[in-house]
Amino acid sequence: MSLLAIGLSHRTAPLDLLERAALSPDAARDLAGVVLRGEHVSESLVLATCNRVEVYAEVTTFHGGLTDLGDALCRSTGLALDELKDHLYVHYADRAVTHLFSVACGLDSMAVGESQVLGQLRQALRSAHEAGDTGRVLEPLMQQALRVGKRAHAETGIDRAGASLVGAGLRRAEQVVGPLTELDVLVVGAGSMSALAATTVYREAAGSITVANRTPEHAERVAAAVGGRWVALPDLAAELARADLVISCTGAVGHVVDVDTARAAAEQRAALRPDRPQLYVDLGLPRDVDPLVAELRGVHVADLEVLGQDLSAAELGEDVDQVRRLVDGEVEDYLTSVRVQAVAPTVVALRARAAEVVDAELARLGNRVREIDPAVRDELEQTVHRVVEKLLHAPTVRVKELASRHDGGSYAAALRELFDLDPEEVSAVSEVPSESDVAALLTGGGPR
Repeated sequence: MSLLAIGLSHRTAPLDLLERAALSPDAARDLAGVVLRGEHVSESLVLATCNRVEVYAEVTTFHGGLTDLGDALCRSTGLALDELKDHLYVHYADRAVTHLFSVACGLDSMAVGESQVLGQLRQALRSAHEAGDTGRVLEPLMQQALRVGKRAHAETGIDRAGASLVGAGLRRAEQVVGPLTELDVLVVGAGSMSALAATTVYREAAGSITVANRTPEHAERVAAAVGGRWVALPDLAAELARADLVISCTGAVGHVVDVDTARAAAEQRAALRPDRPQLYVDLGLPRDVDPLVAELRGVHVADLEVLGQDLSAAELGEDVDQVRRLVDGEVEDYLTSVRVQAVAPTVVALRARAAEVVDAELARLGNRVREIDPAVRDELEQTVHRVVEKLLHAPTVRVKELASRHDGGSYAAALRELFDLDPEEVSAVSEVPSESDVAALLTGGGPR
């Protein structure tokens, strides 16, 4: 396995750079295709979320693959390598597997423990699978990452380990604006994150909740679930003047709240609610709220970078440590299985060669001794097969045991030399993940 991962995230890059590097789903698929055209790349998958852009690839050489991935990332984001290089992280082989499993569990998320990344990873795998970008290495690896992430949420308390971005925004709102029970809250957007924000605000018993969205049906659905009211996005300017807390996450390209609109709202608020501050919690990337809004009098803005700093200061406790131990164990199990699978084709080819020799010799015996009793012939054939089986048993078991301890590859190579096994014959004996296993994980089901 020559797995290479390269990317940038909220841990390594400032928000403005992440914003410029953000990729739409179509752009992420295009990037995967560009990567796959690299001279040293055989498989690829791109994971693009609001806080990260990562490329995973099976490569023939490390340095060649790194060049291919870096060039593709620059072309797709439109950023020069000089702008990216100080913020990129690179993981190879074992470290790449550890990073992927940690991402799937939410350990590397801005809101530690969030589960949304699992759905994003599943969608990335679906896109790559449908495009034929993944194969013998990345398919089972990504499937295993999904299993590890689901196991982390099912078996540990990671869901409660780190406060969510929404929770961090609400805590900041209480500090800046006051108790939630007295606030008028405006949620902009009706996607999964906005719906989560509305639900969380509702659970905390805010004064009132209004949902604004470009599609009225979506806004109405979210508002109905939290006992609030909904407005169409063209009415946003008027609603901003009423809102003490604005939570926005639309996924739009360009600012949903520009500085002129926010200034007009602030001026209206000065007349309606003098000396009452206003907070914008911007969960979008690219940002929904123009950063210049923070310079308006009485207006505060908490974007992903600010909220990430709030979250990183939180005590994460035993739940996170438990997931880290789970990841360590899963990585070791996965790498052991990869090593065992690597020697399996040699074992299969060895047994096939032995079977060919036995069949040939029994056929020769049958031609020489034609008058042999059928019962004796059957007993003779069984005896020969048992002898061969016993001779092959020890090296077969031993090479698999050695593979699990990191050094099985050299012993497999020795077997190929000793028994003159054809390398092409060995390479042909390899397992590809079944369509049913792939389909089950892409739709959120477990392994079959």
